[in-house]
Amino acid sequence: MRLLRALLSTPTAVALVTFAVVGLAGAQSAMKIGSGDVIADRQRLMKLNAASLKDINEKLKAGNIEAIQVNAETLALNAEHIPSLFPKGTLSDKSHAKPEIWEKFDEFQKDAQNLGTWADKLRDTAKTKDAGATEAIVKDFGRSTCGVCHTTFRLPLE
Repeated sequence: MRLLRALLSTPTAVALVTFAVVGLAGAQSAMKIGSGDVIADRQRLMKLNAASLKDINEKLKAGNIEAIQVNAETLALNAEHIPSLFPKGTLSDKSHAKPEIWEKFDEFQKDAQNLGTWADKLRDTAKTKDAGATEAIVKDFGRSTCGVCHTTFRLPLE
């Protein structure tokens, strides 16, 4: 029990368990996945991405390079789901999404794929325990992934 509690003490571990449970539920029946509110679901996913990136930076500072793999895998899996969380017509005042998402959806999808590619690269590099190579990827990660997409497709946050 103590081990389970320790494993579930990080946002990434909780996210992976959540994805596993949701995935199994989806595989068992035709139940809807998510809350039914696509805007709330995509905001939750983006907050999870931010928490994963924060955790990556903390692990890097602590020298816990190999542990970054889990966070990078979370980002890679999330990247696959991003386009499906932006169906046409889901622009609202609850969201910071710009209409350009749907006007340039192919570019938006490529940006999501870019996040997945960078996350895979980070995961694979962290697996080698090479602190220098991992740090080099982390240094440019946010600007080259989240920043690229947010500049074009997200309104500034208050």
